[in-house]
Amino acid sequence: MQMPGWYDIVRPNNTVCPINLKAFDDLAQAQDQPGILKSRDYFHGLIKGEIDKGIPSSRIILGGFSQGGSISIFAGLTSPYPLAGIFGLSSYLLLADALPKLITPALKSANSSTPIFMGHGEVDPLVRLEWGQRTAEALKGLGWKVDMRVYKGLAHSADPKEMDDLEEWLQERLKT
Repeated sequence: MQMPGWYDIVRPNNTVCPINLKAFDDLAQAQDQPGILKSRDYFHGLIKGEIDKGIPSSRIILGGFSQGGSISIFAGLTSPYPLAGIFGLSSYLLLADALPKLITPALKSANSSTPIFMGHGEVDPLVRLEWGQRTAEALKGLGWKVDMRVYKGLAHSADPKEMDDLEEWLQERLKT
């Protein structure tokens, strides 16, 4: 059975591998840059499509879980359109080493004040809590406001408290 993702997790010799990496630095070495950039461009096209239909970009939020959250964070940071927010649940930063070069001054200006919500399980065995925490710290270091929340006892899954927190965060971003 084929299970497509937003991008592949790759070994240094470019063979696809499962997420069994232990360290955040190992993860940085196992990223499919062409796939990530292709997915980013897809997200940007979706945003543009909504804008073309009359939805202001200031009413658009990108977000997801795991790979979907990671690509949402990356696409949001590199979006040419100012967004209402970005969220990632059980997510991590993609192309961290290349990110400062990919975020031009114009892109930084578009989304420098875009708030980011991150939720992560305390015992997530797939996308380790350390990866989420290091992502939040890296984003804060680049100037973004990040609301990082950790959920006790939660593995690589969602939790009612996490969903309640996300709902509250979304409602705050989309007040009319």
